[in-house]
Order: sequence, then C-alpha cells, then structure tokens
Amino acid sequence: VQLQASGGGLVQAGGSLRLSCAASGRTFSTYTMAWFRQAPGKEREFVAAITWATYTTSYAETVKGRFTISRDNAKNTVYLQMNSLKPEDTAVYCCAARQRAPAVRTSEYDYWGQGTQVTVSS
Repeated sequence: VQLQASGGGLVQAGGSLRLSCAASGRTFSTYTMAWFRQAPGKEREFVAAITWATYTTSYAETVKGRFTISRDNAKNTVYLQMNSLKPEDTAVYCCAARQRAPAVRTSEYDYWGQGTQVTVSS
C-alpha cells in the first residue's frame, strides 16, 4: 500500500482544514487507517484511526470533539476533518495503515505516507 497525504496549510486559530490520504492498492478497504502527527522537537503521536469493516473510530483525547476521521473505500481515501484548530495542533500530519485492529503506537503500523504540514497561527 502506498499512501499520499495532502491538504495541509496555514490557518488561523479556530479555523478548519481537511486532510486527505489517498491509497494505492486493491486491498485498501481491508486496512485500518490512521493519522499521526509530529510537532517540532516532539515524538510522533497518534491522532485518530478508523477500522476497515465497521468504520469504528478512535481519537486522541487532545483532538476528541474537534477532529473527525472518515474514509471512502470506493475512492481509496481517508480524511481528517480538523475544526476549532489550536496553535498546539501545528505539526506534520502523516497517514498510516495496518491490517489489524487500530493501534496508537507508530511501530504497529506497516505503511506510511509522507507528511503534510499544518500550521495554526494564534
């Protein structure tokens, strides 16, 4: 599976962005998809995940209620709608995939896309 993330940019605090992650490969619909982010000087951290069969979602506490992960298996794409953005959301956001249940550790994902920069100004 190859992943391509897009949609990042510069936005003011309180604004919104939608990230997309396009996947290649015929078995996209069988993968758990997730978003991670890495801020300068910090470790990469889990943001959200969505399962392949039941579309069950999970979120980091820091983004719960503000971010929404979704997927369109027909388009081989997963999305991250980010609302009420805060300066502390500034990071490089990456999408990842694995063929098992959602996980929060980076080491548990098999495939990674390149990152897209999200910058939130105060």
